[in-house]
Amino acid sequence: LEETVPRPFQDAGNILKQGYLEKRSRDHGFFGSEWQKRWCVLNRRTFYYYANEKSKQPKGTFSIEHYSARLASHLRKDSRRKCCFELICPGKRTYEFTAPSPAEAEDWVDQIQFLLKDLTSLTIPYDEEDEEELYNDVDSSDSLNTASHNTTMNQDEPDDGVGEDDIYEVLPGEQSNKQ
Repeated sequence: LEETVPRPFQDAGNILKQGYLEKRSRDHGFFGSEWQKRWCVLNRRTFYYYANEKSKQPKGTFSIEHYSARLASHLRKDSRRKCCFELICPGKRTYEFTAPSPAEAEDWVDQIQFLLKDLTSLTIPYDEEDEEELYNDVDSSDSLNTASHNTTMNQDEPDDGVGEDDIYEVLPGEQSNKQ
């Protein structure tokens, strides 16, 4: 049986923000671009937009990684201009949205910026020099520990009758079983 409330994707626990926004269409119509109401869902890495809240298939989806979010009052000339924000990434499509209120627009921008900071802190930059240096640090500390451990365990010491198995103190009046 299907769930009674459709979920946009399997991992619904990762939804950080969702709600209706107006999205500016990419196809500019005869009278300019159109604003279309879309159900938008933001998870940790991806922005989804649907025709409505009950849609199972997104109309579009994109990774927010490398995007930046900012309020964008220049997108509209009407009374809703303070409700606008955009997602920008050099070399990629810019997404333009209008929220129901200026506070909602700020909240969307804040959530996206928070995620972007989180993504950059979790992303390990791929630089071969840094990576090599990191491994050298790990190797050098491990090899030092291993070397000092091995030398204490494998030193050629004269046999003084006390072996590694004698871990208990011999009390006066007792005799060691080894002798």
